[in-house]
Amino acid sequence: MSSAPGATVGAGCLLACLGAAIAALVWAPRAALNIDGGFEGQSRDLSVLYVDLPLIALGGALVPSLVWALTARRVGRPWVAALAAGAAFALGLWGLMEWWTPRQHPGSGV
Repeated sequence: MSSAPGATVGAGCLLACLGAAIAALVWAPRAALNIDGGFEGQSRDLSVLYVDLPLIALGGALVPSLVWALTARRVGRPWVAALAAGAAFALGLWGLMEWWTPRQHPGSGV
């Protein structure tokens, strides 16, 4: 292995933090209607904050860091592990946004 174990752990932790933050930022605009409630608060559903947000952040943290760890252990090249982690994270976010669709206003283009 060409990299030090501390660097591998640090890169995995950095990927986990970035993944959780980016996943939450991608999730937030879609959940905005459920948080503010729309017209007179009729569509308010705060369960997106205590159920969906933690799951989104956890998935965003775990997917890239697990792929990083598995690829770095298997291949031994950090750039390949970073590329695999980025690709897995992007595919995971795309899949999540295709699957998870919160309640929207009628006729909204989201």
